[in-house]
Amino acid sequence: MLGTQDLIQFIIAGILLNIAPGPDSILIMTRSATQGWRAGSAAALGVGAGTMVHIMAAALGLSALLATSATAFTIVKLAGAAYLLYVGVSMLLSRAKSAEQVQAGTTSQPLLSHRKIFMQGFLTNVLNPKVAIFFLAFVPQFIAADASNKPLALIFLGCIFNFNGMIWCHILAVSTAFARQRVAVNQAVTLWLNRFIGLMFVSFGIKLALSNKN
Repeated sequence: MLGTQDLIQFIIAGILLNIAPGPDSILIMTRSATQGWRAGSAAALGVGAGTMVHIMAAALGLSALLATSATAFTIVKLAGAAYLLYVGVSMLLSRAKSAEQVQAGTTSQPLLSHRKIFMQGFLTNVLNPKVAIFFLAFVPQFIAADASNKPLALIFLGCIFNFNGMIWCHILAVSTAFARQRVAVNQAVTLWLNRFIGLMFVSFGIKLALSNKN
C-alpha cells in the first residue's frame, strides 16, 4: 500500500516503541495526575503535533541534515535538553513552594491552561533530535525499494505510527487520571512524587545533552 512493506510488523514495532517510557509519557501522566485526563489529553495532542513535525521533516529530508550535520544536531539537542531541564526545575521549584503552602495550611496550586500544556507536549517532542533520527532510520525500512513516491510512503507510515501513538497516549492519560481518583494519596506523598518526576525530567535533559547521534 503506497509503496510500503511489512505493514503489520511496522504497526507492532511502532506500538512497542510508543509504550516505552520517556519524557512524553511522563509529561502526560504528570498532567493527568495533577489536572485530570483533559490536561493529559492536551499534553498527548501536543506530543502528536510534535511527531507530525518530525514526520514532515523526515519526508522533506530535514532529518537527514540532523543525521549528517554535527552542528545542526548539537544545536537542536542542546535546545531540547535545555527545555527538559527547564520543565524539571520548574516542577521542583513549584513543588517546593507547595510544601510551604501545606505548612501554612493552604494547598491550592495554580493550574496550567490546556494551551500551555499542549505546548509543553509539543516542545518536549519536537526539540528531541533523537525522534527525528528515529524517523529517518526506522521508518524507511518499511518502504519498498521500488516505491514510486518514497516521501509519500514515509508520511503514510508516520501517520500510522502517530495515530497508534495517540491512542496509547490517551489511554495513558485516562488511566492515570482514573487511578489518581481511585487511590487516596496524601499531600506529602503527592509532593514527593512530583519532585521525583521533576528530577526525572532533569535526568532526561542531562542524558539528552550528553548523547550523540548513535
